[in-house]
Amino acid sequence: MTGPNADLEWRPGSVPVSRRFEDPFYSLDNGFGEARHVFLGGNDLPESFRPGFQIAELGFGTGLNLLVALRTWREAGIPGKLRFVSFEAYPLTAGEMEAALAAFPQIAAEADLLLTHWRRGHNRIEAPDLVAEIIFGDARVTLPRWQGMADAWFLDGFAPARNPELWEPDLLSGIGRRTRPGGTCATYTAAGCVRRGLADAGFTVKKVPGFGRKRHMTVGRLA
Repeated sequence: MTGPNADLEWRPGSVPVSRRFEDPFYSLDNGFGEARHVFLGGNDLPESFRPGFQIAELGFGTGLNLLVALRTWREAGIPGKLRFVSFEAYPLTAGEMEAALAAFPQIAAEADLLLTHWRRGHNRIEAPDLVAEIIFGDARVTLPRWQGMADAWFLDGFAPARNPELWEPDLLSGIGRRTRPGGTCATYTAAGCVRRGLADAGFTVKKVPGFGRKRHMTVGRLA
């Protein structure tokens, strides 16, 4: 992997926490359930899946969201490949990723696919039903260079108060420009600055029930 690595500590249940941002990578209660509720449910998935569907993500972290999306794609029986791109500044090592994903036996097959590539230093993952790329570096630099168009965005940076770089208005505007008409976005946060930034980027934004201890989250659809 290129660039600085994640600086982790571990909570009970093998939950990784970023020392840099003082924030866990996913819900301390149920990371798998959070991914399904926030990022799949928040983007109307699997109902909106279609051949060639493109997901884009801010904050790859452990890869959990990719694996949950891939498992759901497989269960839905969509023909062809799910397309997935993620922007990550501080990638985990293979050992850290393996330790974190061991907590989710329900996606063991998908995790093995990811880890096989990650151990080899590959940031591109291909399978008969998937093509994924993890782009390393500051998303404020790397996202504007990406030429794709997303059908759905997983906005999974650390909390806006602790990682404001991933929620800056210019970056959110870039997300709007790289979203297909009618495309969606979802994030666990309901922070006002995020909702305003997404609205300014062209999304119709709603505050909806969150997961677990979070009362609210944010979803959006490009007008």
